[in-house]
Amino acid sequence: MPNIDTHALAREFLDAYETGTVVPAPPSARYEDFDLTAAYAIETAFMRARIERGRKRAGLKVGYANKAVWRALKLETLVWGHMYDDTVHFAGGESAELALPYYRSPKVEPEIVLKLKHPIADGSDATAVLDAVEWLALGFEIIDCPFPDWQFKPTDFVAAFGLHLGLIVGEPVPVEPDAIPSLVAALPTFKVKLSKGGHLVEEGSGKNSLRSPALCVAELSSALIRRGGIDPLGAGDLISSGTLTTGQPAAKGDTWRAELDGLALPSLTLRLG
Repeated sequence: MPNIDTHALAREFLDAYETGTVVPAPPSARYEDFDLTAAYAIETAFMRARIERGRKRAGLKVGYANKAVWRALKLETLVWGHMYDDTVHFAGGESAELALPYYRSPKVEPEIVLKLKHPIADGSDATAVLDAVEWLALGFEIIDCPFPDWQFKPTDFVAAFGLHLGLIVGEPVPVEPDAIPSLVAALPTFKVKLSKGGHLVEEGSGKNSLRSPALCVAELSSALIRRGGIDPLGAGDLISSGTLTTGQPAAKGDTWRAELDGLALPSLTLRLG
């Protein structure tokens, strides 16, 4: 790993996270040899600092869940960042209101959220993944970039804990064993409509999450095992499985709604307070 003070960078990102200040330059602009190993070391140090302050790890969010961009970005797999007990919020129904701690440059992303009931074996297919899933839900991931003008590389995304600011989880639907075959077929093909203030903004699909949210989780599990030094996915973990559309700029007072076609999960409306 390059000679980089990962703990100092983690403290810098933690301060920016807690105050909403801007980090003037991403690590990749400061260190020519800044790589994913250094980035995950920073992300891990950030996680440990949050745990020391009383927070609990809730799961992982996925980034770059699209193989089409891997070659261009020199990635071999997707990337991830931790989520916490104070960044994951349950709507308790089909609508929720969330007051963000600050408005720096947030974006919203509709995603499929999964909760695991037991670990996933390396090399699992979609059926094996869903057999390990307790429930599915539609969610909104709120991402926020600490770097100016959203200019960063994948290594910086990892170091900044996946740009994760919050996750709003809609109404969970249990995964019943006899429903798994139909879910395997539906997850790559379902459609999502993302609206703002009642106006359609974008349409997306389950295939945007590594061809299927279930396959995305399988790849995440295998990638964690390959990298090592990071806790594998286990019972109780939440996974936000990658955006189904492009990230859309958000502002205080917005009302966002995501509706699915072809997957029996309740719609979700989010009001930003």
